[in-house]
Amino acid sequence: MLWQGKSVRKSSGGRYHPARSKRRHEIGSAPTDTHIGADKRKISRVRGGNIKVRALRSEIASVCNQKTGETMRAIIEDVEENTANPNFVRRNLLTKGAIIKTSVGRAKIVSRPGQHGVINAILLTE
Repeated sequence: MLWQGKSVRKSSGGRYHPARSKRRHEIGSAPTDTHIGADKRKISRVRGGNIKVRALRSEIASVCNQKTGETMRAIIEDVEENTANPNFVRRNLLTKGAIIKTSVGRAKIVSRPGQHGVINAILLTE
């Protein structure tokens, strides 16, 4: 697991000697890596007893046409580009900012599937 606490090293290269050990809420979770496929979600308990829905696989996106203001459900066909990591295109990973090919046209993902559990996108007009 990923620890999201303070570094053990100082900027000078010296070492900090922590006064306490790690706490459960300081430990992060592994990346969700949302793929294209039959809908599958995972519910995680997070700090404060809240729940977070993570999308593990999804084949439908809510695509909004900003010119007309209407939102429609579209089938995700492929990941075309991703500025976060070119390898995500080869692996068909769905992340925020990815350009996807849908049944209604090209769209850009504006939600965070691994954090929100849904895929919201806006239609691109080129």
